Amino acid sequence: MKLVILDRDGVINYDSDAFIRSVDEWRPIEGSIDAIARLAQAGYTIAVATNQSGIARGYLSLETLQAIHRRMEEAVTEAGGAIAHIAFCPHGPGDGCACRKPLPGMIDEILDRLGAQHIEERWLVGDSLRDLQAGVSRGFRPVLVRTGKGVKTEMDRSSLPENTLIFDDLARFAEHIIAEGGA
Repeated sequence: MKLVILDRDGVINYDSDAFIRSVDEWRPIEGSIDAIARLAQAGYTIAVATNQSGIARGYLSLETLQAIHRRMEEAVTEAGGAIAHIAFCPHGPGDGCACRKPLPGMIDEILDRLGAQHIEERWLVGDSLRDLQAGVSRGFRPVLVRTGKGVKTEMDRSSLPENTLIFDDLARFAEHIIAEGGA
């Protein structure tokens, strides 16, 4: 199995400091849906790991989050791809859970759900340091995209995990690993 775990806000869709609170506010970043479809068509299993503290803060309900995720999955399916699993953390920063990135709880959930004991390649694509830290803790190759908070994250290159690859967006990352065969 070749596995790519994606952060959601800032990687797949535009992020908002005021949180994505409705299906109407969820807007994919140009090229991101097609990038997911191309990765899936090239044999990569795609999963999403996303902190969603807006639930704990009362900004959106679990039902709204599920509707947003259905819209995202439908867009990917229409483009010819698939998302194998979406893991989310509904907790706030101070709730003391084990799933909120940078902790690896969602990564573990994805690995368990997919039965991914034998992974040939493992990538984690995010726009923040905490995304990358969660992936690295479970042996994923870190990829920073400059969309979302990525440009700000890149400013402190010394804090990035060793061997972090940096791309302008998810589409450029997909082009790279498909062309390079995962290298």
